[in-house]
Amino acid sequence: MTRAIVVPEKGAPGELTEFDDEELTGEVALDVLYSSVNFKDGLAVSGRPGVVREWPLVPGIDIVGRVTASETPRFEEGDLVVLNGDGIGEARHGGFADRARVRAEALVPLPASISPERAAAIGTAGFTAMIAVLALSDLGVSPDDGDVLVTGAAGGVGSIATSLLAGRGYRVIASTGRPEEREYLTALGAADLLDRHELSDAEGRPLQSQRWAGAIDSVGSRTLANVLAQTRYGGAVVACGLAQGPDLPATVMPFILRSVTLTGANSVEAPVDLRERAWSALAAELDLDALDSMTTTIGLADVLPLADRILAGAVRGRTVVDLSR
Repeated sequence: MTRAIVVPEKGAPGELTEFDDEELTGEVALDVLYSSVNFKDGLAVSGRPGVVREWPLVPGIDIVGRVTASETPRFEEGDLVVLNGDGIGEARHGGFADRARVRAEALVPLPASISPERAAAIGTAGFTAMIAVLALSDLGVSPDDGDVLVTGAAGGVGSIATSLLAGRGYRVIASTGRPEEREYLTALGAADLLDRHELSDAEGRPLQSQRWAGAIDSVGSRTLANVLAQTRYGGAVVACGLAQGPDLPATVMPFILRSVTLTGANSVEAPVDLRERAWSALAAELDLDALDSMTTTIGLADVLPLADRILAGAVRGRTVVDLSR
């Protein structure tokens, strides 16, 4: 048996309980050292629809652990590894448990320069942010092209994206509904703040004043539509969240008349080469002091009351779950 948070059935909230290890499947067995709390985890733990697809299920879309047994030569007992997404916490048992078994295909060796706790602080949020930053760069958006917008900037993805972009020399405009986070966001590297209501409250014109060379959006819906309408000719927008909603009330005009590119950052199904590229870039570029400044560490039992707060947008930065607590 292992200590775990389990969502017992559809629509039910998670509960801290003992879970039978026999239910765990996968080529690599792990002692889970750390996990983290993401927006998806808040949905799963609170029993809301949209994430969990199998019941009962251990939620937790991030795992940082130590290998205890492996059926593949890629990993050996004692290896430190990290797994983000790949269906854990959604269709397969995830990281809110003392032990786990996972597929080897998406498992990445933990970079030597990143501690297990910091790797959990990076988590899916930081992994997604890095994928999005790489996408902007691959699409030709450079620091010399102009301002880059980050929406949901005080959240996990937005906080790390802001830090990463600033570290690469971009002038970052941070969109947030929490003006009290100005000092926090400017410390991460934001040049200025934008009130999220300027983007989220109304459907603007299909084409608006050109403001952004690129953007990373974790909000979706009207916000993303307005961001696209304000993106400069030849710019790019990376969508990686839907906090406002999954709809996109936009037209094709930004794509046709301004050659704007809209792409996505999918952390769940990212192939292993992209995972390794992203984690290598994180090890090389992420300001670990900035990461520490945005990180709070809790125990497994503390995840349950946190779920509603993260869904309400009341949690800043990153929350690590220490499985030793």
